[in-house]
Amino acid sequence: MNALLPDVSLTEVSSSLAPLEWVGMQGIDLPITLVEPNYHRELHARVDAQVDLPATHAKGIHMSRLYRLLDAVGSGHALTPDVLQQVLSDMVESHRDCESQNARLRLRFDLLMRRPALMTPELSGWKAYPIALEACLSEGIFQLKATVTVGYSSTCPCSAALSRQLIEQGFMAAFGEQASLAPAKVADWLRQNATLATPHSQRSEARIEIMVAADAPNLGLITLIDRIEEVLATPVQTAVKRADEQAFAALNGQNLMFVEDAARRIIDALSLTHVAPHVHVRHVESLHPHDAVAWAVPA
Repeated sequence: MNALLPDVSLTEVSSSLAPLEWVGMQGIDLPITLVEPNYHRELHARVDAQVDLPATHAKGIHMSRLYRLLDAVGSGHALTPDVLQQVLSDMVESHRDCESQNARLRLRFDLLMRRPALMTPELSGWKAYPIALEACLSEGIFQLKATVTVGYSSTCPCSAALSRQLIEQGFMAAFGEQASLAPAKVADWLRQNATLATPHSQRSEARIEIMVAADAPNLGLITLIDRIEEVLATPVQTAVKRADEQAFAALNGQNLMFVEDAARRIIDALSLTHVAPHVHVRHVESLHPHDAVAWAVPA
């Protein structure tokens, strides 16, 4: 004998007649498939899914309906703005009995990319880029925001200038009274003393937030990451040999930057190619126990 199972969300009335802005689930494990030019990979995401609850008589929403609808995101099809918009529309439609009009999805995952070494042709390694997506359907209007975090190295221009001064002073103390010097003697001194002082560098991160067009064929994450690493010029490396480490040192020396410089480089590069970019950069200081930070938006 099959007994009818109770559903108190339908049979009981809420003790408070207050509408709720968002109700749903948080931290759902889900496989997603990311397909972009020269990239196709299944990734592990954690997803938040919610709808509004304006019906004051409804005790609660139908969590299981939202959970099942997420299968459209984790079904193996490429994750695109169109897929996200359709899922949001289905979430609203599935809660007509709750008078829901709005829905949102939040996805967090690491985008894995294989990156080559700077100098060694056969050497490469995996690098993870944290991604956050927020898709919202509010009163029929769809919006999709993507946030990407990119790690890089930063060498302080002030520290570099101070270090150069100390090396200059050391050189003058050693050779200031000599009218002429053989290049080999200068080179020998530099080999032994060019690190009398070294500028401080630190691992740094840039977090960029952009709006993704509803009709975009893909999320455009790879293009965005590549552009950020190109303008900063000192992305953190994966596998390296000594030649790669030396090349990385050269890149840092040629791209001295304050946190302000990094923020301006990125916003200038993205303002003409991306919608409403917002930039936050953080230099995890090696000189101080606190960090240097900067924010930038288009002028």
